[in-house]
Amino acid sequence: MPAPDAPSGFSLDGPMSPGFTLPSLVAPVRTIGRRTFDFDRQVAVMAIVNRTPDSFYDKGENYALERAVESALVAVADGADWVDVGGVPFSPDTPEVSVAEELDRVLPVVEALTARSDVVVSVDTYRPEVARAAVAAGAAVINDTYGLRDPGMAEAVAETGATIVVAHSLAAPHTHHRKPQYADVVHDVARFLRDRVAFAERHGIAPEQLVIDPGHDLNKNTLHTLEITRRLAEITAIGLPTLVALSNKDFIGETIDRPRGDRVYGSVAAAALCVAQGARIVRVHNVRPTVDAVRLTEAVLGLREPAYLAHNM
Repeated sequence: MPAPDAPSGFSLDGPMSPGFTLPSLVAPVRTIGRRTFDFDRQVAVMAIVNRTPDSFYDKGENYALERAVESALVAVADGADWVDVGGVPFSPDTPEVSVAEELDRVLPVVEALTARSDVVVSVDTYRPEVARAAVAAGAAVINDTYGLRDPGMAEAVAETGATIVVAHSLAAPHTHHRKPQYADVVHDVARFLRDRVAFAERHGIAPEQLVIDPGHDLNKNTLHTLEITRRLAEITAIGLPTLVALSNKDFIGETIDRPRGDRVYGSVAAAALCVAQGARIVRVHNVRPTVDAVRLTEAVLGLREPAYLAHNM
């Protein structure tokens, strides 16, 4: 199947890794916050720290400020390159959170992390006012599950110069979308992301600020998400760094029949499959096993050298 057309200024010709053709990226070497990444040869592991009392995974374990900061610093020690801080669940089955409350939840974590580590800090929000405040507090990235649908978000990103993760979804966060339908889920998601990239460019956001995310499980059923995972190369062919957020999600539980607390191995397998198809940022709850799987996958693909050589040398 042919790869989707790239937006203006993007190249689909790229270097060969064993068994895979990976797209060339606009400015594959990027400085994000205080770290530099070569996305032609490197995968960033993004740790999830949700400062909410009703997070789908940790059920409020990181709601206390001290606990959230501690968890983030442990993730960094375990190898995370990036920490994604959230204050509002995507799920509609949780109470509404005001802008003021979201700011109270995320800003202290951002400030504490940027004071104590050079890790990249992103904030998971779809609200422009939260995005502006988060960047002012030290965040380098806005992770927008609403896909720049709020014009104010595009303005905020263009003004601040932050990196923006543009995710695919059909409905706004905190909104039910029962039984989603797609003509071809991969084509539909790729078209949406190309449209959002063009929208971003029209609003003054540079290609070097953009990351795309196909939105595993966001308004998708398990069959949709498995199809996206199987054909992720059609998304990464757009030519921008691709983030995958699949850690412990329902498609993994439904596929291997595991409850939410027992999906680490499935999550790690899915991450490795996505990296092999060109994903360059992996958003996860379980940092250490994911780091090991990602680094091994990089080495198999010829993107990195082993840490050391001794066996039969």
